[in-house]
Amino acid sequence: MAKKKQQEKLTFEQALEGLEQVVSQLENGQLGLSESLECYQQGVGLLKHCHEALESAERKIELLTGVDAEGNAVTEPFADEETTLEEKQATRSTRRSADEDVDESGDLF
Repeated sequence: MAKKKQQEKLTFEQALEGLEQVVSQLENGQLGLSESLECYQQGVGLLKHCHEALESAERKIELLTGVDAEGNAVTEPFADEETTLEEKQATRSTRRSADEDVDESGDLF
């Protein structure tokens, strides 16, 4: 239980560094069976911590979808797993074609 509380206080970077150390120790092959299992369990905990930190960061990301009449940004939550690559492509194409009121004459003024 104490290790779990320690892992909760780790930053993503610290957990990733710890995970890299665990992998290195396991790849080295110098640990006994019980030490390897303990090291592996520690690595699984660190990996879970990293995954949770990344998911938390992804939930905080918002997509800029436009600008309202007052010039304020219009955003929507980022939900990458819900969108296929084809849907993303269509959305980009739609956003680009929505800017048709842009002067395309080539003149600066």
